[in-house]
Amino acid sequence: MKTVAELTERLSQLHQQTRETPLFNPVFQLSLDLSRDLEGGAISLDDIESMIAELECQSLKSRAKRLRHNLSPVSQDANVEAVRDACEHGEFDTFKAQWEHPGLHAVFTAHPTFLLTPEQTEAVATSASSDAEISDAACVANAARPDITLRYEHRRAMLAIAHAQDARDTIVGQSLAKAQELWPDKWFTAHPLPFRFASWVGYDMDGRTDIKWFDSIGFRLSEKAERLDRYINSLEKVDAEHPLLETLRNAAVYSHKRTTDFRADLSDPAALSAAANTLTADHPHKLLSLAPLIDLLEAEAQGADANRAIGLKTVAAAMRADGLGMGWIHFRVNSSQLHNAIRRRIDPDNTLDLGSKGAMATLRELLENVRPLRSNFAALAIESSTAIRQFLAMAQIIQHVDGDAPIRMLIAECEQPSTILAALYFSKLFGIEDKVDVSPLFETESALEHGGRFLDALLSEEIYQNYARKRGRVAIQTGFSDAGRFVGQIPASLAIERLQGRLADAMRDNGLTDVAALIFNTHGESMGRGAHPGGFKDRLEWPLSPWARRRFVRAGIRLEPEVSFQGGDGYLHFATPELALATLTRIATHRPSSTDPDAPTDQFYRRTDISLDFYRAVRSNQRNHLESQTYSRALTAFGLGLLNNTGSRVSRRQSDLSADRDMNLRQIRAIPHNAILQQLGYPVNVISGVGTAADGNYEDLASLLTESERGRQLVRLVRASNALASIKTVAAFGELFNSAYWASRPYRGTEGHLSDACEVLAEYLTKDDRTGTFRRLASRLRVDALKLHRLLDLIPDEEPHPEREPVRRSIGALQALRLTLLQHMFIKAVSVPAFSRANDISRDDVLEMVFTLRVDDALAQLRRAYPTSFPSVDDFTVDEPSDYPDGDGTGYTQIQRDYIDPLERAYGLSLRIGTAIANEFGAHG
Repeated sequence: MKTVAELTERLSQLHQQTRETPLFNPVFQLSLDLSRDLEGGAISLDDIESMIAELECQSLKSRAKRLRHNLSPVSQDANVEAVRDACEHGEFDTFKAQWEHPGLHAVFTAHPTFLLTPEQTEAVATSASSDAEISDAACVANAARPDITLRYEHRRAMLAIAHAQDARDTIVGQSLAKAQELWPDKWFTAHPLPFRFASWVGYDMDGRTDIKWFDSIGFRLSEKAERLDRYINSLEKVDAEHPLLETLRNAAVYSHKRTTDFRADLSDPAALSAAANTLTADHPHKLLSLAPLIDLLEAEAQGADANRAIGLKTVAAAMRADGLGMGWIHFRVNSSQLHNAIRRRIDPDNTLDLGSKGAMATLRELLENVRPLRSNFAALAIESSTAIRQFLAMAQIIQHVDGDAPIRMLIAECEQPSTILAALYFSKLFGIEDKVDVSPLFETESALEHGGRFLDALLSEEIYQNYARKRGRVAIQTGFSDAGRFVGQIPASLAIERLQGRLADAMRDNGLTDVAALIFNTHGESMGRGAHPGGFKDRLEWPLSPWARRRFVRAGIRLEPEVSFQGGDGYLHFATPELALATLTRIATHRPSSTDPDAPTDQFYRRTDISLDFYRAVRSNQRNHLESQTYSRALTAFGLGLLNNTGSRVSRRQSDLSADRDMNLRQIRAIPHNAILQQLGYPVNVISGVGTAADGNYEDLASLLTESERGRQLVRLVRASNALASIKTVAAFGELFNSAYWASRPYRGTEGHLSDACEVLAEYLTKDDRTGTFRRLASRLRVDALKLHRLLDLIPDEEPHPEREPVRRSIGALQALRLTLLQHMFIKAVSVPAFSRANDISRDDVLEMVFTLRVDDALAQLRRAYPTSFPSVDDFTVDEPSDYPDGDGTGYTQIQRDYIDPLERAYGLSLRIGTAIANEFGAHG
């Protein structure tokens, strides 16, 4: 078998055998067929790479096709027309209400989701940006992967935001043009602001210590310089001689110089002092507010002809939206960091329970009596507390970079109102209370379960109410990543939805209907980072459902929805001008900030006797997995070795070799956790528990899920995930560690040349537990899947996808190829001769590195043990003669060629397979 066609045909034949032998595993059998061919010389790694490249190409084309389908139409003319059509409904006041408040805040975040290389991203995006047939032009195989540093992530975020800004300018310009046609006497009083953009790349300190405070200042200065350059370009298109251009150009030059200052290493006090003094000194080009420029542009527009007025108002609208940066920024800290900081002020002996009434009373008094303190860069440099350092950094940004744009302070794992009061105290202490939106993140199971009481308590605080009215909004963040990992994707979505409803109730009950509700939904894994695979409408409604929206509309509360576009997946939506405009147009036409308040109640929320039991049962099943040693061991069987490095933030905490065996799931972050599930073949966090929840009540639950729009949305997610899942693949991974398999493989002399290697593997793996682990997990998943299929049979399939079976075969072929490569790696690892030159690490250690796919570590040890380059006596100019060494000292070249290099190549190919599988799932984590 040397072609994909032969591979998938063979897999189809093998699947037929499961009718005769239910335990037969076609994926593993295909990998054995391939492994025999590879080890016997019938095929080579070149042949395997060729098949991987073809399947890789299919996966890239699949991603491009899916992206275009979700955003279509993608032509700029069609989307311009859609924007103009959206302006025609209602009177001028309706137009202003629709366009003058952001329909969505889009946050460009970066977690480990940069799966595709820049070349692959460009190829996919370009293919998706037109109506032409998706061709092999989308395929960029084996492109070199860049080092994914924080600066790389920031640059990619800025490129995406730049396209988003251009698309928003088009939408603003077209909406104004349409308004000018419809209401020629008053259109110029409209001030469209349909979207805001933000980013936390470079400012998110939760879970990382590698971002220095001056990195954040440097990033913000670079964003200011870039945005000023873009304002200049925009205004030049309206009038190349406009008098405000000189102001903007001078400010841009100044900002670029200050960016250079803060891109240096400022850990030395002298270097910091020089950079800080230059930035803080008065300077005629130190532009800190765009408000005067916006007023001038708006005033000029009133007396200009229509085309010039539209151009000037579009530039002013961009300035109003973004300020002196590429968008707003989000700092993020962990609640524990805030607790440590506030204890220094109120509880130095660490005896006070911060969740107690006493702590709340102390914080109220502290807030009432606080007097703002001045701060400078020296104070920032010497501060040891992460949380206080963030507030000091924000104060310097507001004072010396952009005095207009507010800054979000996101607080992860926030479960106590006192944490919010502590954040308000520090913002008030440093004089930035009127520019900082403090936002608790609800993501853990505990936070979601008790979040309603949290919000009731927080919003009843008079101090918080006054703060919210000053800011004009109540801001919260709901996260699907950790929630989806520890609660399950469906229970997480339902729990978050209820929490959002509780926020509407708390705001109404506490008289806060005069401020907006800003709800930042960080989307989360689902089957990728896009929140839902069922189309763009589902993508928007999954994190903030129509039911939740209606709660705010009926309470008379203006809603400001905010979502994240994360890393590779999110940035693809803005990778070209066409895709950016299509994305924002779909959002503008779907209008996620509004809904019909009179829509009939969805039965999913009325029949809580069924839906609540469904939620609890799925959540219980997911919790059982998380608490199960079987699930934990299977998920960590290969460490993180199935995954490419896709981000600058580490995917897990460091641990030594012996700790890998007992790695806790909490050591793995949410994105790699869910990515591993896809690579193992079964998205447990999406599918598992739905079938079990239906047990004994199939008809009633099926009826509810069929007649409910929310229920059908849940089913669409489950069907899409289940269509790509394979329990046989999960079981196949366990067979790699089956001692009996290796002992039997050369049985009857079929592969005599592998006898020694198989014997070593068989003996070594007698003590390994992974075969039993995967078998037990597969058995549990099968029982639940049987019940799921029984439920799905009772629910009409709204969107049958006949092309999914070929996709399943392609994924099966990819998995079989990877299992073949893993077997090749195991064989090569045990075939390496005993160590000679370096003996400070055992052979078993190296084998275990390979078995857990810490291949880079294993290769480093093998190359140290078997070096192929040595210092020569000829390198030295000594006078005394020597007859030693008497050999050439290069005997390890063959070991490098026959064992170490193939091991490295096989692992590289397996990572490319991982990319292709992720593409088929629509994932970038």
